[in-house]
Amino acid sequence: MFAVVVTVLLYVFGFVFLYGVIRLGVRHAMEDLEAQRVAARRAEELAASRDRSFLRDNAFLAGS
Repeated sequence: MFAVVVTVLLYVFGFVFLYGVIRLGVRHAMEDLEAQRVAARRAEELAASRDRSFLRDNAFLAGS
C-alpha cells in the first residue's frame, strides 16, 4: 500500500513539476520574442533613417 501511495504522489508531483518547467520555458521564450521584436523594430527605424539621410545627401542616385 505504501508503494502505491508513493508512486501516485511521485506521479502527480512529476506532472506538476513538468507543468512548471514548461510554463517557465514558455515565459522565457515569450520574453525573448518581445526583446527580439523591439530590436527588430529599432533596426528597421534605423535603416529607414539611414536611407532617408543617404538619399537626401545623394539625391542624384534617387533620380530626383
